[in-house]
Amino acid sequence: MRRDAHTAVVTAATGLAWAWLAFAVLVWVYGESPRDTIARVIAGTWGMAYGAGQVLYKATPLILTGAAVDVGLKAGVFNVGAEGQLAVAGLVAGWVGASLPANAPAGVAAPAAVLAAVLAGALWAAPPAWLRARFGAHEVISTIMMNRVADAVIGLALARGIGLPGTTRTADVAPGARLPGLSTLGLRWLHGSAVSVALPLAILTSLALSAWLARARIGREIVLVGLGPDACAAEGIPVARRMATALVFSGAIAGLAAIAPVLGYKGYFETGLGAGAGFTGIAVALLGHGQPAGLLFAALLFGTLEQGGLAINAYVPMEAMRVIEGVVILAVALSNARVRRSVRA
Repeated sequence: MRRDAHTAVVTAATGLAWAWLAFAVLVWVYGESPRDTIARVIAGTWGMAYGAGQVLYKATPLILTGAAVDVGLKAGVFNVGAEGQLAVAGLVAGWVGASLPANAPAGVAAPAAVLAAVLAGALWAAPPAWLRARFGAHEVISTIMMNRVADAVIGLALARGIGLPGTTRTADVAPGARLPGLSTLGLRWLHGSAVSVALPLAILTSLALSAWLARARIGREIVLVGLGPDACAAEGIPVARRMATALVFSGAIAGLAAIAPVLGYKGYFETGLGAGAGFTGIAVALLGHGQPAGLLFAALLFGTLEQGGLAINAYVPMEAMRVIEGVVILAVALSNARVRRSVRA
């Protein structure tokens, strides 16, 4: 346990150090002061109620995509397909939500749309899981392939009747399928921001997943398979099946991440909604090092970077934050033993 905590601290410190270095260099290249620019980032995020709410909104899907990637890594598999799983789940959640009667009660409509997102994410992860279990096909290749297939399927589905004519979006979901904003539940200081009850749901999901992996038999076997597949096979644990289970669970959680932008913010699905959260989830998983608190910290960090990019856009292009995110992903991945094991498997 002490070694895991030490590794988590080292990984986080490595990512933050590279993030600051990349930030300072990019800001300097654009002729701005790194100190003044970081002050603007803080002022535009945690320095104002709206900015803080937007950080929380942007962090919500990252908590879930981070947890999704982490489940796979615990089993020794690397799910690079959270991006496609989230996108397909968003489309399905938007379609199901829009298909519900306008007077459907929230106690039925919202769970139905959420469940549709979870099932869609799991089903989109099922082909790579089956290919891994049946043929030993590496999930990195198959999940990347499914990301590209998702782009094509979404475009085709929207053009063939799921989307509104002449648009790249679905119809509005039924009012009962919308997730209420936190500002309507007593947190009035968040008024105007997009953060919704999807945030506490994401945190509870992360905590429940951690407990399941620690206490349930299948969850413990998933972790053990990631630590030593040969030893697990010798003890009669179905290694291939547990890896496939982890991938399907990973897809389900990535699918759940779609509810924040679709049901909690826009109220419909459109092309590109939530884009990038799947890939950023990789960095969240690595930086969080498999701990719910770590995932929350990492998600808030990347949420701050995304919202901070908007705050400094007048001085430094917001795309610079994407570069910083990429640097963090690369630095953390290179320092993370779980990724190296998964890629070699």
